[in-house]
Amino acid sequence: MDNRFKPVIRGFEHVKRFWDSGRGCVIAKVLPGEFYVSKNDELISTVLGSCIAACVYDDKLGVGGMNHFMLPAAKGIKEIHADDLTCRYGNWAMEYLINEVLKNGASKANLKVKLFGGGKIIRSMTDIGVGNIRFANAYIQEERLELVSHDVGGPWPRKVVFHPQTGRAQVKKLREMHNDTIERREVRYLHDIESQDAQTDIELF
Repeated sequence: MDNRFKPVIRGFEHVKRFWDSGRGCVIAKVLPGEFYVSKNDELISTVLGSCIAACVYDDKLGVGGMNHFMLPAAKGIKEIHADDLTCRYGNWAMEYLINEVLKNGASKANLKVKLFGGGKIIRSMTDIGVGNIRFANAYIQEERLELVSHDVGGPWPRKVVFHPQTGRAQVKKLREMHNDTIERREVRYLHDIESQDAQTDIELF
């Protein structure tokens, strides 16, 4: 086994990780409907359109994670089955991310949150991003969590890179893409947008 890749927390073996030679570190790539928690000195990355990524972390104890959800919870849904291994719904995604961070050593008193995404990407659909933003903010308020920073809304996709031990996050707004291309890539879970991120500036959160 490549000694650059430290063992993952049990239950996250399915999340793809790769070596980024430019940054000189391992990056875990979170896809829509996934989340990932780590105590290692590595990065977590995702690409967002109308979806939301919440970064939840305890920088005092060096553990954190990121989710990527596509829809807020529908009214009346009390329970999402964990064995589906999908966090497409915001209530599931937030609950399970927070529980895993706490289970792996974080203190609830130390928890901090950063929010990203919720863009208006698909013109032919209702503004899913607005609903996701409202849900995420309401959840944080109801759970009395500390929202440290956020970068949400707007007409562009984003690439987010997050360091779970420190809470440091970088955001690239992918402003240079044509709208039709963005819409197609939103539907295809935005896999190919990452090739455009060299055209954009990095913002720190």
